[in-house]
Amino acid sequence: MEKFVPVKRSDDGQPVRYLIVDDSVFARKNLARMVETFGGTVVGEAGDGISAISEYDRLTPDIVLMDITMPQMEGIEAAEKIVRNHPSARIVMVSSVGYQDFGRLPGEHRGCPAARRPPLRAEAREARGSL
Repeated sequence: MEKFVPVKRSDDGQPVRYLIVDDSVFARKNLARMVETFGGTVVGEAGDGISAISEYDRLTPDIVLMDITMPQMEGIEAAEKIVRNHPSARIVMVSSVGYQDFGRLPGEHRGCPAARRPPLRAEAREARGSL
């Protein structure tokens, strides 16, 4: 797979730094490969919400890719705690668990300002058809 020109940080021109948080080693490695393919730098990994908080404090990454469902502490709770201590933190919630059966995403209940659900298959097909 070819590499892309990295997205650079505006303050120092360095590649964007990512922390990847998922209890699945397989998922972490796949996300890391995608980040690196698109020019990002993976500065750390964590397997649960508690470790995510300590790794964020230690590394201060530019972006966190965090799973929602994890042992010891869920991703939403960890994200809340990180943002409470670091209001400028950028956290992208990533999950293979579908939430289409729920009225709202877990983050929407917790006040995440940018909580968005991915389109359902029918919505995605409809959007592609209108392009």
